[in-house]
Amino acid sequence: METDQQVTVKLFYHDIGQHIMMTFVYAKCSSTDRIELWDSLYYMASDMELPWLVGGDFNVLLHESEKIGGLPVHPPEYEDFAACINSCGLFDQDYKGSPYTWWNRRPNSECIFKRLDRIFLNLPFQNILPSIEVEHLIKTGSDHAPLLMTCEEHNTNFNKLKKVKVEISKWSRDIFGAIFKQIAMLEDIVKIKEQLFEDEPTIENRIVLQKCQSEMKKYLSIEE
Repeated sequence: METDQQVTVKLFYHDIGQHIMMTFVYAKCSSTDRIELWDSLYYMASDMELPWLVGGDFNVLLHESEKIGGLPVHPPEYEDFAACINSCGLFDQDYKGSPYTWWNRRPNSECIFKRLDRIFLNLPFQNILPSIEVEHLIKTGSDHAPLLMTCEEHNTNFNKLKKVKVEISKWSRDIFGAIFKQIAMLEDIVKIKEQLFEDEPTIENRIVLQKCQSEMKKYLSIEE
């Protein structure tokens, strides 16, 4: 199923021998336009029996606390979103990293932070993969933070693949170790500078953050 605000695919997860559904969302900015998205989720949820993941940019908050700066948030702005998620039997996932996944790239009093991007799972999905973790990565080259979801490993075949991955990673470290080490260090620095900017969004802190992001982009281009 596909609309101009979501794409839904059915996948076969070989590690558990089962089909799963995944819906990728890019919601419109207008609350009126988003009604079409909520309707499509209602429709899919009405007979959804498979494990189901719904994630992406919903362009709306779920709670008033998920915004800093700008105009106050009022419940009518997000109540339809909350009602849709509850009715569809979806559960918001805990996360690591910054609580805000979007910012308007402006400093001082004009700066706005929001949590617009998130991942929801239904109960069958949580049952087959109970140890899912979501991390809000650093915002480099975009006003949105990428979301990284990691899942629990299940069987021997997966563990064999993991061993291969470990060996490949070891080879990569031997060849490109200095670059990877520098990127990892810069990622930590950017996270700290992002947090400082969120706490105090001044022009000075923004310049420091952008310098760190530029330095990391340079090393990422070398890695590629």
